[in-house]
Amino acid sequence: MKILLVNPPNCGRSIPEEQYGITSLKQLFKGEPFNLEVLAGPLAGHDVLIFDGKSEAPENFRKVLEDFGPDVVGFTSLTCEANTVIRQAAEVRMQSRAVVVVGGCHATYDPAYFNRPEVDYLVIGLGKKSFAQLIEALAAQAQPDPIPGVARTSPGKPLVFTPRRFGRADLLDDIPPRYDLVAGYRDQYHLEQLGLAMGFVISAYGCTHDCSFCTIPKMTGGKYLTHSSDAVLRDIGLLGDIPFVRLVDANTFGNARQAGLLCDKILQAGLTRKFFADVRADTVVKHVDLMKKWKEAGLYAVVVGFEDIADDRLAAYNKKYRGNVIRKAVDILHELGIVIIGDFIASPADTEEDFAKLERFIVSHRIEVPVVSVLTPMPGTALYETLKEEIVISDLDYYTFTNAVTRTKMPEELFYRTYAELVKRLHEKPHTPH
Repeated sequence: MKILLVNPPNCGRSIPEEQYGITSLKQLFKGEPFNLEVLAGPLAGHDVLIFDGKSEAPENFRKVLEDFGPDVVGFTSLTCEANTVIRQAAEVRMQSRAVVVVGGCHATYDPAYFNRPEVDYLVIGLGKKSFAQLIEALAAQAQPDPIPGVARTSPGKPLVFTPRRFGRADLLDDIPPRYDLVAGYRDQYHLEQLGLAMGFVISAYGCTHDCSFCTIPKMTGGKYLTHSSDAVLRDIGLLGDIPFVRLVDANTFGNARQAGLLCDKILQAGLTRKFFADVRADTVVKHVDLMKKWKEAGLYAVVVGFEDIADDRLAAYNKKYRGNVIRKAVDILHELGIVIIGDFIASPADTEEDFAKLERFIVSHRIEVPVVSVLTPMPGTALYETLKEEIVISDLDYYTFTNAVTRTKMPEELFYRTYAELVKRLHEKPHTPH
């Protein structure tokens, strides 16, 4: 079968830009479509093509449909991309007889949203194995038996499917990602803020925690699943001579023992890569020796979801630690010489003084690469259930983490200008890699 896997184009909309002419907050995602490379891995015997809409001109989508003539078109979708994916699925319907499958974050958290005539199947949660099972059933030209984690759409009727009980078997540990399918785009994949070309590798799926705003845990049914160290080393090797490797796990050190084993393997292999990884602040504090060992193995930077510095907000986000842990983690990382990419949340309920407090913290604690997002209740999360009565913008195009979809406490224009000016000041002196 011919299978076209599609990464949708950058398509989120911006209230600051549309309403107030503030263009500095617009975000463009330029990383490789790693989840599609993973999905392609098990599809041996099929002709698979990845179309990266974030690296292609929009008009090329119609052309690739015509030239490639796919039997199956599979889309991945973040929440802010959901409407665009539906429009692209409609183009597929008009131009071909291909089966349309949608997976990814939004299909997992709000599958009913895609229960439409433009879509045939949904892959809910981690799809490496379940998507391969669907493809094999379609290739056999048989109506697929119910596959856990795969839903047949039924527009106008409730969506019915069997949830998948995820386990390590879903990782298909022995099958690597198809990095070759994005070779033509490779020179476009870089971390723009730091000017670094990098490749993606994953060592774990899911998370050990359940923050109220996060869309990660449901992807694996709440489980934390780790790849073998040998599989991770294999994938690093497949990236060739790319010097920076982004471990795209939501929580690389969720299993400290497994993270230690992987680190030992990297040291034994004599790799000279620089690694980016995600880590919780409390993990840094609890496992200082592990951080030291990883620094020796090439850990260059960590993405830390600090979110906030106030204990009451940390509790509301279900972070499971207090603000003093953040300060300790920052001190440890600075002492080790590991670059901090710190994620923080600006709430629509913030005042000018709240923004000022956040800026003072970031500057005084020398967070090298601060990333400030607007609190966004994503459909399907606990935060959404808490705030759904306060939501004033339901158009998913605006769910980009730079728009306030609940009402702001400050006048809206003042909120966005205060936010944009903070981001500008924080980024005036970007961290220079060493």
